[in-house]
Amino acid sequence: MASDNYESAADRGSEVAAFEDSRKGLLGHFHHALHTTPALVPLIVLIAAVIGFGLYLGSRFMSPFALTLILQQVQIVGVLAAAQTLIILTAGIDLSVGAIAVLTSVIMGQFTFRYGIPAPASVAMGLAVGTAIGAMSGWLVSRVKLPPFIVTLGMWQIVLAANYLFSANETIRSQDIEAEAPFLQFLGNKVQFAGATFTFGVILMVLIVVVLAYVLRATAWGRHVYAVGDDPEAAQLAGVDVHKTLMSVYMVAGFVCALAGWVMIGRFGSVSPSATTGVIGNIQAITAVVIGGISLFGGRGSIAGAFFGALIVGVFELGLRMAGADPQWTFLLIGVLIIAAVAVDQWIREVSA
Repeated sequence: MASDNYESAADRGSEVAAFEDSRKGLLGHFHHALHTTPALVPLIVLIAAVIGFGLYLGSRFMSPFALTLILQQVQIVGVLAAAQTLIILTAGIDLSVGAIAVLTSVIMGQFTFRYGIPAPASVAMGLAVGTAIGAMSGWLVSRVKLPPFIVTLGMWQIVLAANYLFSANETIRSQDIEAEAPFLQFLGNKVQFAGATFTFGVILMVLIVVVLAYVLRATAWGRHVYAVGDDPEAAQLAGVDVHKTLMSVYMVAGFVCALAGWVMIGRFGSVSPSATTGVIGNIQAITAVVIGGISLFGGRGSIAGAFFGALIVGVFELGLRMAGADPQWTFLLIGVLIIAAVAVDQWIREVSA
């Protein structure tokens, strides 16, 4: 008799569980999809934005020219967002990404024109400097245990000052670069494909996203990055070298920022120490990362999400401009998206807890 009562209670329990699953089945599946694929939300927003502007503006917006123009406009921010994503995945933040990009572009230009170094070697030196700056920030964060916000805030000021001091606020004109060192503008060269125009800078941005997405997903280093961002103490106990992981993340991020500096030369044609990327590039990169669903608490998100976040900003900017709207609407909508993205991240974390 007791066993019969136990079996009937178990049956009732399973029926209740099945009933609960059926009640929240759709919401539960949706939450599970968001939890396992953080880039899903920005992808949905991106598709909805493209469709919405396409229906409103018609062929003007949906043309290959307009859609590839978005890619060209976000190529610098997209590369910087990839670097920022690596830092934020470790529960840090880097306020110096834009300044590093500007300084390394100045180094590439000045080494070529001031010291007569061949352009390919100057580009390599710029990439090395970006990596070295990332190494300094990584050492201060991982070994000295300083907060990433403070370290990179200070590094932002140092790099910007070094940028102006080294360049003497001198701009290298695009005509001079085109005539004497066209390799510096290499990433600005264009290719045609299916009626669309792509620059090598856009192609490089996509390659960076694809390579980093694979590395983070399919390698031990990528798993270590997520583990350190989720819980560094637990990662240390599990055998992860937290110091080496953080050092490598900041060095890779610095290298990617230097690539963004090279992309800047291709995009603008000239080398200017006063480029606005040095000041607003940090905010633009963080905006793309947050809208892209990467958690500011670390340990969750993907490079693809940051890429989608950069594209969302580009779609809104171009779409509203083509619609003749006040530019302030762009900032308003992006602000709403930032708050909504953080709210979604918090909801996912609370339900998963």
